[in-house]
Amino acid sequence: MSSPFYYLFFAPLLGCCLIASGEPLDEPLKPLPAVPQQNPLQVELGRRLFNEPRLSVNNSLSCASCHRLESGGADALAFSIGFNGAPLTINTPSVFNASLNFRQFWNGRADTLETQAHEVVQSPSEMGSHWEHVVQILTADPAYKSAFTQAYPDGVTMNNVQKALATYERTLISANSRFDQYLLGNTEILTIEEKYGYQRFKDYGCIACHQGVNIGGNMFQKFGVMGDYFQVRGNPTEADLGRYLVTKAEEDRNVFKVPSLRNVAVTAPYFHDGSAKTLEEAVDVMFKFQLGRKPSDKDKALIIKFLKTLTGEWGGKSL
Repeated sequence: MSSPFYYLFFAPLLGCCLIASGEPLDEPLKPLPAVPQQNPLQVELGRRLFNEPRLSVNNSLSCASCHRLESGGADALAFSIGFNGAPLTINTPSVFNASLNFRQFWNGRADTLETQAHEVVQSPSEMGSHWEHVVQILTADPAYKSAFTQAYPDGVTMNNVQKALATYERTLISANSRFDQYLLGNTEILTIEEKYGYQRFKDYGCIACHQGVNIGGNMFQKFGVMGDYFQVRGNPTEADLGRYLVTKAEEDRNVFKVPSLRNVAVTAPYFHDGSAKTLEEAVDVMFKFQLGRKPSDKDKALIIKFLKTLTGEWGGKSL
C-alpha cells in the first residue's frame, strides 16, 4: 500500500492527513488534556480507596475489581460480578478518561464522579454497602483516619471518601496514544492506512456521535437509529431501556450515553449489553443500526486500523 500510485491516488482524499509534521492539526477530534494538578495527599488517598475491598459490604469488591487498570480500565466481562457473586445487568465501562465524560453511567444518571461513587457503594447489586458503615470502617482504621485528617480538614466523611475517589479517577488519563501524537503534529506516527481509516471514520459519519476530546462520552443517542437492534438481538431487559429509566420520557427509550472510543481496541466486549465480543462485530453493529450503511470490507478494515491507534498509555506503557 506504499507504492507511488497509492500516494498519488489517495493523497487528495486524505487532505490534511498528509501535511508536514510539527504543528498541531486542526481536526474535529482533540488530543487528551494533561492530568489536572491536584492535592497529592487526596490523590494518594483516592488511590488507596479505589483498591479498598472494605467499601463493599462483605469486603469482596473494590473499585479496582471491575475497573482493572492493567486491562484497559474495565474487566473483559460482558457483566461484572457483584458483591453477592451474581452478574450485574449492564456492562462496566472503562474508568480511564471517565472524568472527561459529560455524564456517568450508560444512562447518564450521575452528573459527577462523586455521585457515581455514591451510587456504586450502596448499589444492591454492586457493592451492597451503605455509607454509615463505610465511614465507620474507615474511621476505625488508624492509617485511614490519619490520611483523611491530612487530606481533608473534617477527616473521614462520606463526602470526603467520594471526593478522594473522584480526585484519583481524574488522574486516570490514558495519554500519548499514537492518534494523540498525530493530532499534536507527529503526522508520521500513523501509517497511510491508519490515516485513511480516520478519513473514512469521518466520511461515513461515525464522528457525528464519537467526537470531542474523548471521542464520545459527550452526548446521548438512541441505540438503533436505523433499525430495531433490540428486536433483532432478542431477550429484552430492563437495562435496555437506557435513559428512559431516569427520565421516564418515551423519547429516551433505548437511549444511552455514547461511549468513548479511547482504548476501544483493549476494552472488549462492547455496548451496554456486552454483546459484541470483538471490535469487528461492534463496527458491524454500528454500521447496521446506527448508520444504516454497509461499508466495503476494505473501508471496514481501515476504520478498525484507525480505532487501534486510540489506545493510550498508563504507567509508562501502552494499555
